[in-house]
Amino acid sequence: MMQRLLQFTLDLFEPKPAPFAAPVKSTKTSEKQSYVDEKEAFGQVSRAPIAIKKRAKSKPLDIAHAPQTLAPTTFRHPRATRETLLDGILVAYEFRRGKRRTIGFSACPDGLVVSAPKWVPLYEIDKAVLEKSGWILKKLQEIGARHQQLESRRIDWKDGCSVPFLGDQVVVVLDPCHAAGGVVTELKSKPLDTQQVVAAAMPHLTLHVGLPFSATADQIRDAVQTWLMRQAKRIFIERLDHFAPTLDVQWRKLSLSSARTRWGSASADGAIRLNWRLVHFKSSVIDYVVVHELSHLRVMDHSPRFWDTVRAVVPNYSDLRGQLKDQPIPRW
Repeated sequence: MMQRLLQFTLDLFEPKPAPFAAPVKSTKTSEKQSYVDEKEAFGQVSRAPIAIKKRAKSKPLDIAHAPQTLAPTTFRHPRATRETLLDGILVAYEFRRGKRRTIGFSACPDGLVVSAPKWVPLYEIDKAVLEKSGWILKKLQEIGARHQQLESRRIDWKDGCSVPFLGDQVVVVLDPCHAAGGVVTELKSKPLDTQQVVAAAMPHLTLHVGLPFSATADQIRDAVQTWLMRQAKRIFIERLDHFAPTLDVQWRKLSLSSARTRWGSASADGAIRLNWRLVHFKSSVIDYVVVHELSHLRVMDHSPRFWDTVRAVVPNYSDLRGQLKDQPIPRW
């Protein structure tokens, strides 16, 4: 009875969030991975009240009563219901209540999400947000910079665009005379035939696609993707056959995946799934992922014994694993 009375009192004095327009559709592509997860970890805050120093530029406030004189929002979640000023930067975040024991913080491409138990009053949540301001701003800035980097790598599908293949840049060339009875794609080791002087840093590989110059962006993209997936299957089979005897395992089936961030998976029955987008990376990175999944046929978890198995074949696996996270792939 006392707990219900307390919750009623808290709810009575807790300001209601202002109504919002329909949320903007998120463009994030976060997915779970067996070894690389781009989701940011949750920061945890104790249930006990947190003693902090007051700062002139850090003032939590209800988004429904935000002054109009504030600087433009720097970080705004599409479903934001509260906001706060952290070191002069306005952060509008999604606030959730649920069955949990602590206040949690999650940074994602959409922005900041703050989750709290139902019994925690707003003033304590505001304290927690200010206490975590350093972590919050750092994560939001890192994610924002990564998003800009990904957008800058979006491919403009047209004659002369470039696509990364095995760590190198390949220039796509529309070649209507190249196709015979259908779209044919072929990789050639020579620079583009232009009247300009070819710079030393210019890609030395050209991918000739049997499409007319009037081909649409979708047609060019589909033709290049078909060729990349064909190459991926050939390369994956070759590397699986190469490393399986070393690990004393036998794989039985290969499937290509199109997941955004999960690079591979393995089943106890010998079935292997590998993301065809791995062909954007250099061969050593592909080898690491192949060894990673084959190692699961011996150890079906990520225990120290599993990583010892991987290390025995790929001693520098940690560096290669980092490249999967740090080197963004093109936006299709």
